[in-house]
Amino acid sequence: MKTLLHTAFAVAVTLAASLASAQESWPSRPVKLVVPSSPGGGTDFFARLLAKALTDAMNQQFIVENRPGASGNVGAQVVATAPRDGYTFLVTANASIAINPALLMKLAYSAERDLATVARGVMAVNVLVVNPATGIRDLDDLIAQAKKQPETLAFGSAGTGTSPYLGVRMIEEAGGVKFLHAPYKGVGPAYQDLLAGRLQFMYTDLASAISFVNAGKLKALAVDRRTPLLPSIPTFAEAGWPTIDSPTSFSVMAPSGVAPEALQKMAAEVAKALKILAPRLEQQALVPVFDTPAEFAADLAKER
Repeated sequence: MKTLLHTAFAVAVTLAASLASAQESWPSRPVKLVVPSSPGGGTDFFARLLAKALTDAMNQQFIVENRPGASGNVGAQVVATAPRDGYTFLVTANASIAINPALLMKLAYSAERDLATVARGVMAVNVLVVNPATGIRDLDDLIAQAKKQPETLAFGSAGTGTSPYLGVRMIEEAGGVKFLHAPYKGVGPAYQDLLAGRLQFMYTDLASAISFVNAGKLKALAVDRRTPLLPSIPTFAEAGWPTIDSPTSFSVMAPSGVAPEALQKMAAEVAKALKILAPRLEQQALVPVFDTPAEFAADLAKER
């Protein structure tokens, strides 16, 4: 009997040690960062910076996979239904984790139930930009032209329910005008049409727009937060439109049920990466947010 007990105890100790070793060795293979939009946008830019920093820090590959569609819901569902093994994470704007769950009754996933918070990541400065060929000088001019030509000025977005989409709807409400909406699977394709003149304007994150603005290919009219990157551009409030404010964040989520040890390690490594990347992020008007998963969860609940 004693021999059996000793054997059982030895097996239990060995199993526990093996499990602990497996948890401590995370990640032992490549980790996927799913971005629910196409390449070329702010979320994708942030995810690729983060993937490189995590790869360097953890001596394991972090790979960005773009899964665009349905205002971010396609990629979010991929992660919400992924194996709970700590090798699939979501890097997303707040549409798929806060806005869409409040707007859409029939989602194939529950952002609250099926996704766990890891890190808020960064807050983005948003900017209203127009194609210079439109001749639009400022926000007042945009609204004046929209009143003369209802539902003819077209704007692009990464889909209904995204923060930039809601920002334009706020402009409509504040100015008493209507625009023509063209939804895309991400802002990358939308920029192509904006630069080609098929769209007239966009409300978008400055991280993805700044290179076009600096090159003179797009004209900035207003920003939602003051930024040294565009010191002469007023905020919406300064331009006389204080009710226009649709903040954007790029955050990290995981499937619910991932081992706490893996989540804690990922959160800690993301925080370290954000500190290292801070100067680069600030050059793109992205402000790192250093909060715990619990603090992020509480903030997200309020946002929803």
